[in-house]
Amino acid sequence: MSDNTVRFASGEYIPLEMHKVRVVQKLSLLPIEQRLRAIEEAGYNTFLLQNKDVFLDMLTDSGTNAMSDRQIASMMVADDAYAGSQSFTRLAEAVEEVFGQKYFLPVHQGRAAEHIISQVFVKQGSVVPMNYHFTTTKAHIELAGGKIAEIYTDEALKIKSNAPFKGNIDVAKLRKLIDERGVENISHIRLEAGTNLIGGQPFSIANMREVREVADRHGIMIVMDLSLIGENAYFVKLREPEFANKSIHEIILTMCGLADITYFSARKVSCTRGGGIATNDKSLYLAMRDLVPLFEGFLTYGGMSVREIEAMAVGLRETLDEAVIGQSPQFIKYLVDRLVAKGVPVVTPAGGLGCHLDAKDFLSHVPQTEYPAGALASTLFIVSGVRGMERGTISMD
Repeated sequence: MSDNTVRFASGEYIPLEMHKVRVVQKLSLLPIEQRLRAIEEAGYNTFLLQNKDVFLDMLTDSGTNAMSDRQIASMMVADDAYAGSQSFTRLAEAVEEVFGQKYFLPVHQGRAAEHIISQVFVKQGSVVPMNYHFTTTKAHIELAGGKIAEIYTDEALKIKSNAPFKGNIDVAKLRKLIDERGVENISHIRLEAGTNLIGGQPFSIANMREVREVADRHGIMIVMDLSLIGENAYFVKLREPEFANKSIHEIILTMCGLADITYFSARKVSCTRGGGIATNDKSLYLAMRDLVPLFEGFLTYGGMSVREIEAMAVGLRETLDEAVIGQSPQFIKYLVDRLVAKGVPVVTPAGGLGCHLDAKDFLSHVPQTEYPAGALASTLFIVSGVRGMERGTISMD
């Protein structure tokens, strides 16, 4: 497996950026006095900072991504037809090629997919077991009258851990939940490929197979969030011996083959602005189809511009390139390793989303009622001009 790194005799390594930058954007680093004033005006909430005051924006990977030259080039051949657009045809072909699923519904972003899935399949009082929630996922399920049940393993929320797959579902807890709630009250099982809120931690294919076995026994469908599918596949290849010699594409096809419905935010999985829902089950496709024109747009654009649709088709295929998809995990690991060496409390092992600082340990003198994660994010901006994200009491409240 190529790791795209330079290694020194001392054992140290530096990851390489496997791309050239062909367009640049000017940045400005404000004096610290102005940064202090900016964060005060934002109420010490980095989400409310103005971008003009930010030196490096590390708030999120959602919608801030650069595109490849091939993606931008593809935008020039977009088919602007309202219905029957060939751009959509090319995207649907890319979805089937990359994920192995032939029925595709376009939506304007990932949370729109969650809305449609929840409106169709979640009923009043139903439960959706999952490895971990995302904020919008939880909100859409509750909006439809359901509840989430997080059934992660004991290792999932440990800050310091060597567990390779902290995104796994605890299968014993899953069985117990189904027995206690009754199979008729389980809407579906949700798996998030690369659990966002606990650091982009992956689940293993072995675990997904166990979940599939339980689902089949009870006639429950599996819905998988693919937003970090590439990174999850990368970790499967790196950490799951059975797949060490498999390609990223083979791993992704294996994962998607174990799900009934998949959906994604294209801001993450293909560096474009949009999303989609895919399945191989025509009845599931038909159950969701009518909500796309109602909430999103016609079935061949789903609220997206055709230029984004063209770029998405290219970006999905680029997700299969190990040199592309390995970039985030490699650079995140490099930063995590450096911080661990300096005694900074961070979530380990390194995940596929970002480097997560443990604010409670970092600011152990700050009580929870004074929002240590928010305080740390604000302080990092003041001292560096870098905007990070608080993921704790402030954003959850």
